[in-house]
Amino acid sequence: MSALSSLPAQPSASDWQQFLRDLLPEFHCVTGTLHRLDPADGLLKLVTCEKIPEALMGVIQAIPIGKGIAGAAAQRLEPVELCNLQTDGSGVARPDAKKTGVQGTLAVPVLDGETLRGTLGIGMTEPHDFTDEEKAALMDIARAIAARL
Repeated sequence: MSALSSLPAQPSASDWQQFLRDLLPEFHCVTGTLHRLDPADGLLKLVTCEKIPEALMGVIQAIPIGKGIAGAAAQRLEPVELCNLQTDGSGVARPDAKKTGVQGTLAVPVLDGETLRGTLGIGMTEPHDFTDEEKAALMDIARAIAARL
């Protein structure tokens, strides 16, 4: 959990950006997103992201619960993964998500106890079935940042 080691108690936007950059290599991933749940409107609002195409920035700024991979993780309160986003036909991913170029994706809820605070998502350039250990590790990291989000 080296990404957590440099995260201060009250992270700034640049701290969150560095956290995500440090986290991605731990999972062999190249893209990532961190969203915070806005209690005022119930939307997941983008805190930071890494290597997301500019064409998708408008789409990922605010995500409804239940929509897309992050929204599904928030709704289900559990990890949501796609082995290959490019060929997935489950309907979980939104059509524009393929523009990321990623294949293996994993999104987890950021939970403070039982309370949803946001979502954390990662993606890699090749197909990948995330192991139970990888899912648990990302969930642990998400729990560790929940109070700071």
